[in-house]
Amino acid sequence: MKIAVIGAGNGGQALSAVLAMRGHDVSLYNRSQKRISPLLLERKIRVEGESEGKAKLRYVGTDMKKAIEGAEAIMVVVPAFAHAKIAEKLAECIGEGQIVVLNPGRTGGALEFDKIFREKGVREKAVIAEAQTFVFASRISGPGMVRIFRIKNAVPISVLPSKDNESVFPIISEIMPEFTLAKNVLYTSFNNIGAVFHPGAILMNAGWIETKHGDFQFYLEGISPSVARVLEALDEERCEVTRKLGVEAMGAKEWLDYAYDVKGEDLYAAIHSNEGYRGIMAPISIENRYIMEDVPMSLVPMSCFGRELGVDTRVMDSIISIAGAVMGRDFWKEGRNLVSLGVDEMSVEELTRYVEEGT
Repeated sequence: MKIAVIGAGNGGQALSAVLAMRGHDVSLYNRSQKRISPLLLERKIRVEGESEGKAKLRYVGTDMKKAIEGAEAIMVVVPAFAHAKIAEKLAECIGEGQIVVLNPGRTGGALEFDKIFREKGVREKAVIAEAQTFVFASRISGPGMVRIFRIKNAVPISVLPSKDNESVFPIISEIMPEFTLAKNVLYTSFNNIGAVFHPGAILMNAGWIETKHGDFQFYLEGISPSVARVLEALDEERCEVTRKLGVEAMGAKEWLDYAYDVKGEDLYAAIHSNEGYRGIMAPISIENRYIMEDVPMSLVPMSCFGRELGVDTRVMDSIISIAGAVMGRDFWKEGRNLVSLGVDEMSVEELTRYVEEGT
Protein backbone atom coordinates (compact mmCIF):
# COMPACT_ATOMS: atom_id res chain seq x y z
CA MET A 1 0.00 0.00 0.00
CA LYS A 2 1.16 3.54 -0.71
CA ILE A 3 1.43 5.44 2.58
CA ALA A 4 2.59 8.93 3.56
CA VAL A 5 3.90 9.65 7.04
CA ILE A 6 3.67 13.25 8.23
CA GLY A 7 6.31 14.10 10.83
CA ALA A 8 9.87 12.82 11.18
CA GLY A 9 10.34 12.80 14.94
CA ASN A 10 10.86 9.68 17.06
CA GLY A 11 7.49 8.21 16.12
CA GLY A 12 7.40 9.28 12.49
CA GLN A 13 10.78 7.77 11.66
CA ALA A 14 9.98 4.57 13.53
CA LEU A 15 6.59 4.21 11.84
CA SER A 16 7.98 4.96 8.38
CA ALA A 17 10.67 2.35 8.79
CA VAL A 18 8.41 -0.39 10.14
CA LEU A 19 5.77 0.20 7.45
CA ALA A 20 8.45 0.00 4.74
CA MET A 21 9.87 -3.17 6.32
CA ARG A 22 6.35 -4.63 6.19
CA GLY A 23 6.31 -4.11 2.44
CA HIS A 24 4.50 -0.78 2.05
CA ASP A 25 5.55 2.05 -0.28
CA VAL A 26 6.32 4.84 2.21
CA SER A 27 7.00 8.56 1.88
CA LEU A 28 8.13 10.69 4.82
CA TYR A 29 7.34 14.40 5.10
CA ASN A 30 8.72 16.87 7.62
CA ARG A 31 8.11 20.61 7.83
CA SER A 32 11.80 21.46 8.25
CA GLN A 33 14.80 19.84 6.58
CA LYS A 34 17.00 19.74 9.67
CA ARG A 35 15.34 16.66 11.19
CA ILE A 36 15.45 14.67 7.94
CA SER A 37 18.87 15.76 6.63
CA PRO A 38 20.55 12.41 7.58
CA LEU A 39 17.91 10.61 5.48
CA LEU A 40 17.89 12.71 2.33
CA LEU A 41 20.69 11.03 0.40
CA GLU A 42 19.87 7.33 0.72
CA ARG A 43 16.35 7.48 2.25
CA LYS A 44 17.25 4.59 4.57
CA ILE A 45 16.43 4.03 8.25
CA ARG A 46 17.93 1.29 10.41
CA VAL A 47 15.68 -0.16 13.11
CA GLU A 48 16.91 -1.79 16.31
CA GLY A 49 15.19 -3.12 19.40
CA GLU A 50 11.98 -5.17 19.39
CA SER A 51 11.82 -4.84 15.60
CA GLU A 52 15.08 -4.97 13.64
CA GLY A 53 16.05 -4.35 10.04
CA LYS A 54 16.69 -1.73 7.38
CA ALA A 55 14.05 0.24 5.51
CA LYS A 56 14.19 2.13 2.23
CA LEU A 57 11.66 4.92 1.77
CA ARG A 58 10.30 6.11 -1.57
CA TYR A 59 10.47 9.81 -0.73
CA VAL A 60 11.86 11.92 2.10
CA GLY A 61 11.40 15.67 1.97
CA THR A 62 9.60 18.89 2.81
CA ASP A 63 7.10 18.89 -0.07
CA MET A 64 3.79 17.73 1.42
CA LYS A 65 1.99 17.58 -1.91
CA LYS A 66 4.66 15.28 -3.33
CA ALA A 67 4.71 13.14 -0.18
CA ILE A 68 0.96 12.46 -0.11
CA GLU A 69 0.36 12.20 -3.87
CA GLY A 70 -1.32 8.89 -4.60
CA ALA A 71 -1.19 7.74 -0.97
CA GLU A 72 -4.11 5.64 0.22
CA ALA A 73 -3.39 6.60 3.82
CA ILE A 74 -1.73 9.60 5.46
CA MET A 75 -0.33 8.80 8.91
CA VAL A 76 -0.01 12.01 10.94
CA VAL A 77 2.69 11.58 13.59
CA VAL A 78 3.31 15.07 14.96
CA PRO A 79 2.69 16.59 18.41
CA ALA A 80 -0.97 17.55 18.76
CA PHE A 81 -0.10 21.25 19.05
CA ALA A 82 0.88 21.02 15.36
CA HIS A 83 -2.36 19.33 14.26
CA ALA A 84 -4.16 22.52 13.28
CA LYS A 85 -1.33 23.70 11.02
CA ILE A 86 -0.96 20.26 9.47
CA ALA A 87 -4.71 20.13 8.83
CA GLU A 88 -4.63 23.52 7.12
CA LYS A 89 -1.68 22.48 4.95
CA LEU A 90 -3.22 19.11 4.09
CA ALA A 91 -6.45 20.85 3.09
CA GLU A 92 -4.53 22.49 0.24
CA CYS A 93 -3.54 19.18 -1.37
CA ILE A 94 -5.67 16.36 0.04
CA GLY A 95 -6.90 13.90 -2.57
CA GLU A 96 -10.28 12.27 -3.00
CA GLY A 97 -10.81 9.37 -0.59
CA GLN A 98 -7.48 9.66 1.23
CA ILE A 99 -7.54 8.36 4.81
CA VAL A 100 -5.95 10.66 7.39
CA VAL A 101 -4.96 8.80 10.57
CA LEU A 102 -3.93 10.76 13.67
CA ASN A 103 -1.28 8.80 15.58
CA PRO A 104 -2.57 9.72 18.12
CA GLY A 105 -5.22 12.44 18.24
CA ARG A 106 -4.65 13.15 21.94
CA THR A 107 -7.95 14.72 23.08
CA GLY A 108 -10.09 16.12 20.27
CA GLY A 109 -7.64 15.71 17.40
CA ALA A 110 -10.16 14.21 14.98
CA LEU A 111 -12.73 16.85 15.91
CA GLU A 112 -10.15 19.59 15.27
CA PHE A 113 -9.23 18.16 11.85
CA ASP A 114 -12.92 17.77 11.05
CA LYS A 115 -13.64 21.41 11.87
CA ILE A 116 -10.70 22.73 9.83
CA PHE A 117 -11.47 20.52 6.82
CA ARG A 118 -15.07 21.73 6.91
CA GLU A 119 -13.97 25.36 7.05
CA LYS A 120 -11.63 24.74 4.08
CA GLY A 121 -14.35 22.98 2.08
CA VAL A 122 -12.53 19.64 1.77
CA ARG A 123 -14.24 17.52 4.43
CA GLU A 124 -16.10 15.38 1.91
CA LYS A 125 -12.83 14.44 0.21
CA ALA A 126 -11.12 12.88 3.19
CA VAL A 127 -11.63 10.17 5.79
CA ILE A 128 -10.47 11.11 9.30
CA ALA A 129 -9.48 8.50 11.88
CA GLU A 130 -7.92 8.83 15.30
CA ALA A 131 -5.80 6.37 17.32
CA GLN A 132 -5.89 6.34 21.12
CA THR A 133 -2.10 6.28 21.45
CA PHE A 134 1.01 5.73 19.37
CA VAL A 135 1.72 2.10 18.57
CA PHE A 136 5.43 2.15 19.49
CA ALA A 137 7.56 3.20 22.42
CA SER A 138 10.47 4.46 20.31
CA ARG A 139 13.33 6.93 20.11
CA ILE A 140 15.74 8.16 17.42
CA SER A 141 19.01 6.52 18.47
CA GLY A 142 21.32 8.13 15.91
CA PRO A 143 21.38 9.59 12.38
CA GLY A 144 19.15 7.35 10.29
CA MET A 145 18.56 5.01 13.24
CA VAL A 146 15.60 4.35 15.53
CA ARG A 147 15.18 2.08 18.54
CA ILE A 148 11.80 0.48 19.21
CA PHE A 149 11.55 -0.43 22.88
CA ARG A 150 8.15 -2.06 22.54
CA ILE A 151 5.33 -2.48 20.04
CA LYS A 152 1.99 -2.28 21.84
CA ASN A 153 -0.27 -5.31 21.60
CA ALA A 154 -3.31 -3.29 20.59
CA VAL A 155 -4.23 0.34 19.90
CA PRO A 156 -7.91 1.37 19.64
CA ILE A 157 -8.84 3.48 16.63
CA SER A 158 -12.03 4.98 15.21
CA VAL A 159 -13.16 6.88 12.16
CA LEU A 160 -15.09 10.15 12.51
CA PRO A 161 -17.98 9.40 12.13
CA SER A 162 -17.86 5.84 13.42
CA LYS A 163 -20.61 4.70 11.03
CA ASP A 164 -17.74 4.44 8.51
CA ASN A 165 -15.67 2.13 10.75
CA GLU A 166 -16.82 -1.04 9.05
CA SER A 167 -15.81 0.09 5.56
CA VAL A 168 -12.55 1.82 6.52
CA PHE A 169 -11.15 -0.48 9.21
CA PRO A 170 -10.05 -3.27 6.81
CA ILE A 171 -7.75 -0.75 5.11
CA ILE A 172 -6.45 0.71 8.38
CA SER A 173 -5.80 -2.72 9.90
CA GLU A 174 -3.83 -3.75 6.81
CA ILE A 175 -1.51 -0.83 7.53
CA MET A 176 -1.21 -1.61 11.24
CA PRO A 177 -2.55 -4.99 12.41
CA GLU A 178 -2.13 -3.69 15.97
CA PHE A 179 -5.14 -1.39 15.49
CA THR A 180 -8.40 -2.51 17.09
CA LEU A 181 -11.78 -0.94 16.48
CA ALA A 182 -13.08 1.55 19.06
CA LYS A 183 -16.68 2.64 19.46
CA ASN A 184 -16.00 6.24 18.38
CA VAL A 185 -13.48 9.08 18.67
CA LEU A 186 -14.76 10.04 22.12
CA TYR A 187 -13.39 6.70 23.26
CA THR A 188 -9.97 7.29 21.66
CA SER A 189 -9.81 10.94 22.80
CA PHE A 190 -10.77 10.49 26.43
CA ASN A 191 -9.03 7.18 27.04
CA ASN A 192 -5.85 9.16 26.41
CA ILE A 193 -3.33 7.56 28.76
CA GLY A 194 -0.44 9.83 27.78
CA ALA A 195 -2.35 12.65 29.48
CA VAL A 196 -2.14 10.64 32.70
CA PHE A 197 1.46 9.45 32.53
CA HIS A 198 3.30 12.42 31.04
CA PRO A 199 2.51 15.86 32.53
CA GLY A 200 2.24 14.91 36.21
CA ALA A 201 5.35 12.76 36.14
CA ILE A 202 7.49 15.35 34.37
CA LEU A 203 6.39 18.15 36.72
CA MET A 204 7.05 16.05 39.82
CA ASN A 205 10.51 15.24 38.42
CA ALA A 206 11.30 18.79 37.23
CA GLY A 207 14.19 19.25 39.66
CA TRP A 208 15.78 15.95 38.68
CA ILE A 209 15.35 16.65 34.97
CA GLU A 210 16.91 20.11 35.22
CA THR A 211 19.77 18.85 37.41
CA LYS A 212 20.52 15.58 35.64
CA HIS A 213 19.38 16.68 32.15
CA GLY A 214 17.26 13.59 31.79
CA ASP A 215 19.90 11.07 32.86
CA PHE A 216 17.45 8.68 34.51
CA GLN A 217 14.75 6.27 33.38
CA PHE A 218 11.57 8.30 33.12
CA TYR A 219 9.06 5.60 34.03
CA LEU A 220 11.07 3.16 36.12
CA GLU A 221 12.94 5.75 38.20
CA GLY A 222 10.81 8.87 37.80
CA ILE A 223 7.50 7.29 38.82
CA SER A 224 7.87 6.54 42.51
CA PRO A 225 4.96 5.39 44.73
CA SER A 226 4.00 8.98 45.60
CA VAL A 227 4.15 10.12 41.97
CA ALA A 228 2.02 7.10 40.98
CA ARG A 229 -0.62 8.07 43.56
CA VAL A 230 -0.98 11.49 41.94
CA LEU A 231 -1.30 9.83 38.54
CA GLU A 232 -3.99 7.52 39.92
CA ALA A 233 -5.98 10.52 41.22
CA LEU A 234 -5.62 12.25 37.84
CA ASP A 235 -6.68 9.07 36.08
CA GLU A 236 -9.84 8.75 38.15
CA GLU A 237 -10.85 12.30 37.18
CA ARG A 238 -10.23 11.50 33.51
CA CYS A 239 -12.29 8.33 33.80
CA GLU A 240 -15.18 10.21 35.41
CA VAL A 241 -15.25 12.76 32.56
CA THR A 242 -15.18 9.86 30.10
CA ARG A 243 -18.08 8.09 31.81
CA LYS A 244 -20.13 11.31 31.85
CA LEU A 245 -19.78 11.38 28.06
CA GLY A 246 -21.39 7.97 27.91
CA VAL A 247 -18.13 6.27 26.95
CA GLU A 248 -16.52 3.24 28.56
CA ALA A 249 -13.49 4.38 30.56
CA MET A 250 -10.29 2.34 30.48
CA GLY A 251 -8.19 3.01 33.59
CA ALA A 252 -4.44 3.47 33.30
CA LYS A 253 -3.66 0.19 35.08
CA GLU A 254 -6.14 -1.65 32.87
CA TRP A 255 -4.55 -0.04 29.80
CA LEU A 256 -1.08 -1.28 30.77
CA ASP A 257 -2.45 -4.82 30.78
CA TYR A 258 -4.28 -4.23 27.48
CA ALA A 259 -1.31 -2.68 25.67
CA TYR A 260 1.65 -4.43 27.29
CA ASP A 261 0.35 -7.53 29.12
CA VAL A 262 1.54 -6.23 32.50
CA LYS A 263 -0.29 -6.42 35.80
CA GLY A 264 0.12 -4.97 39.26
CA GLU A 265 -1.87 -4.41 42.42
CA ASP A 266 -1.64 -0.66 41.84
CA LEU A 267 -0.42 1.71 39.12
CA TYR A 268 3.11 1.90 40.56
CA ALA A 269 3.48 -1.90 40.51
CA ALA A 270 2.06 -2.18 36.99
CA ILE A 271 4.38 0.51 35.58
CA HIS A 272 7.40 -1.14 37.19
CA SER A 273 6.41 -4.52 35.75
CA ASN A 274 6.55 -3.16 32.20
CA GLU A 275 9.74 -4.22 30.46
CA GLY A 276 8.68 -2.01 27.54
CA TYR A 277 9.57 1.03 29.64
CA ARG A 278 13.07 -0.21 30.47
CA GLY A 279 15.67 2.07 28.90
CA ILE A 280 13.30 4.95 28.12
CA MET A 281 15.16 7.93 29.50
CA ALA A 282 13.64 11.13 30.80
CA PRO A 283 13.48 14.22 28.58
CA ILE A 284 16.59 16.39 28.78
CA SER A 285 14.45 19.48 29.37
CA ILE A 286 11.04 20.21 30.86
CA GLU A 287 10.26 22.17 27.68
CA ASN A 288 9.11 18.95 26.14
CA ARG A 289 5.99 17.56 24.48
CA TYR A 290 5.07 15.87 27.76
CA ILE A 291 4.07 19.37 28.87
CA MET A 292 3.80 21.39 25.65
CA GLU A 293 1.54 18.81 23.98
CA ASP A 294 -0.14 16.84 26.74
CA VAL A 295 -1.23 19.79 28.86
CA PRO A 296 -2.91 22.08 26.28
CA MET A 297 -4.02 19.35 23.87
CA SER A 298 -5.15 16.72 26.39
CA LEU A 299 -5.67 17.95 29.93
CA VAL A 300 -7.16 21.35 29.03
CA PRO A 301 -9.93 19.95 26.79
CA MET A 302 -10.63 17.18 29.32
CA SER A 303 -11.01 19.79 32.04
CA CYS A 304 -13.24 21.94 29.82
CA PHE A 305 -15.54 18.98 29.18
CA GLY A 306 -15.42 18.12 32.87
CA ARG A 307 -16.52 21.63 33.85
CA GLU A 308 -19.50 21.42 31.48
CA LEU A 309 -20.40 17.99 32.83
CA GLY A 310 -20.08 18.89 36.51
CA VAL A 311 -17.01 16.75 37.20
CA ASP A 312 -14.54 17.79 39.91
CA THR A 313 -11.14 17.93 38.17
CA ARG A 314 -9.08 19.62 40.88
CA VAL A 315 -5.97 17.45 40.39
CA MET A 316 -6.12 17.92 36.61
CA ASP A 317 -6.62 21.66 36.99
CA SER A 318 -3.70 21.90 39.42
CA ILE A 319 -1.37 20.17 36.96
CA ILE A 320 -2.50 22.52 34.17
CA SER A 321 -1.92 25.59 36.34
CA ILE A 322 1.46 24.43 37.68
CA ALA A 323 2.60 23.55 34.15
CA GLY A 324 1.64 27.06 33.05
CA ALA A 325 3.57 28.62 35.94
CA VAL A 326 6.65 26.48 35.20
CA MET A 327 6.62 27.32 31.48
CA GLY A 328 5.40 30.93 31.78
CA ARG A 329 2.45 30.11 29.53
CA ASP A 330 -1.32 30.32 29.82
CA PHE A 331 -2.30 26.83 28.73
CA TRP A 332 -5.94 27.55 29.54
CA LYS A 333 -5.93 30.07 26.67
CA GLU A 334 -3.64 28.10 24.36
CA GLY A 335 -5.30 24.72 24.73
CA ARG A 336 -8.14 23.05 22.90
CA ASN A 337 -11.59 23.83 24.19
CA LEU A 338 -15.20 23.22 23.22
CA VAL A 339 -15.26 26.28 20.93
CA SER A 340 -12.03 25.42 19.08
CA LEU A 341 -13.32 21.86 18.57
CA GLY A 342 -16.65 23.14 17.26
CA VAL A 343 -18.78 21.34 19.85
CA ASP A 344 -19.60 24.15 22.30
CA GLU A 345 -23.30 24.18 21.44
CA MET A 346 -23.79 20.40 21.50
CA SER A 347 -25.34 18.36 24.29
CA VAL A 348 -23.80 14.99 25.13
CA GLU A 349 -26.51 13.32 23.04
CA GLU A 350 -25.86 15.63 20.08
CA LEU A 351 -22.09 15.14 20.34
CA THR A 352 -22.52 11.36 20.45
CA ARG A 353 -24.73 11.45 17.39
CA TYR A 354 -22.20 13.65 15.59
CA VAL A 355 -19.21 11.37 16.24
CA GLU A 356 -21.23 8.29 15.32
CA GLU A 357 -23.44 9.49 12.47
CA GLY A 358 -21.79 12.72 11.32
CA THR A 359 -25.00 14.75 11.72
